[in-house]
Parts: sequence; C-alpha cells; structure tokens
Amino acid sequence: MDVRTVQKPFKDQYRADAKSAMITIHAEASNKDTPIACSVDIGRAVLAAEAHTGVGGAGGAACSGDLLLGALAACAQITCQMVAAAMQIETKSIRVTVDGDLDLRGTLGIAQDAPVGFSDIRLNFDVDAPMASPEQLQMLFEKTEKYCVVLQTLRQAPAITASLSGNG
Repeated sequence: MDVRTVQKPFKDQYRADAKSAMITIHAEASNKDTPIACSVDIGRAVLAAEAHTGVGGAGGAACSGDLLLGALAACAQITCQMVAAAMQIETKSIRVTVDGDLDLRGTLGIAQDAPVGFSDIRLNFDVDAPMASPEQLQMLFEKTEKYCVVLQTLRQAPAITASLSGNG
C-alpha cells in the first residue's frame, strides 16, 4: 500500500481548510448488571470492560488499564507501520509491546501514599527490517513517537473537564 497516495487527498484538504481536520471522537460507557463491569460503545464496536481481578473483577473482560495500554499499543503499532510504509522501509514484522506498573492500593483507597494510576509505562518497538540502516530505523522510531496520537496525549496531557448530570 502506498500510504502517501492514500493520505494525499486528506493532507491537501486539511492544508486548504484547517477546520476540516478537527474531529471529535466519542466513547460512552454504560452500566451492566454488576457494579464491577460495564460496556464501552465507541460507535463502531461495543467493548466489554470490568474491574481488574486485583480489585474484584472476574477476569473475563479487559480492565480500563488494559484498554489504555491497548490503545497505546494499537496506536503505536499502526503509526509505526504507516511511517515505515511512507518511508519505504520494507519490514518483515513490527511488534509493539506495552507494560504498565500500577499499585492497586491507590485505586482501592487503602494507602494514602499509593498513587491512583500508572506510575510507569514502558513502550517497546521490535522492528524486523533487514534492509534498513540504523539511521533509517532511528528516524522511523522518532517519527513514530512524534506522530503517535495516544503516546503524545499521554506525554502532554490535555485539559480534561469532568461534570455530573442527572437527578442528583
């Protein structure tokens, strides 16, 4: 696939009309029969989610941490594949792994010094591109980091507003 050809009309449109590049992505979670599970509707699919087994979940669905790390892995994987294709780097395989460290005492509220959320996240790219030079691989890595939406969002956290609505 020639990524540059596929993306050219989008780039041309967004250069001509910057407002057309602004999109809103929506996700919505709703409750299930139990307080430890929910469904997440992303518009094209409905995902099952539940609390991690370390806080009472049954282990049959992804926890929110899995979904976050999965989003990072997916974004990094696709970005790396697209950048490699655009750079015309032939790859045998690209594999992205993500690991995150979490102290469950924080989310359970049992230790004031335990943070709520991930303390460390490790992102690894395993790229098998026998014909690529070390310089090409380094450029691939740098561009992938630069253009990976989820990675950049986590590194430069956006303003997040939260609100409550309903009859409460």
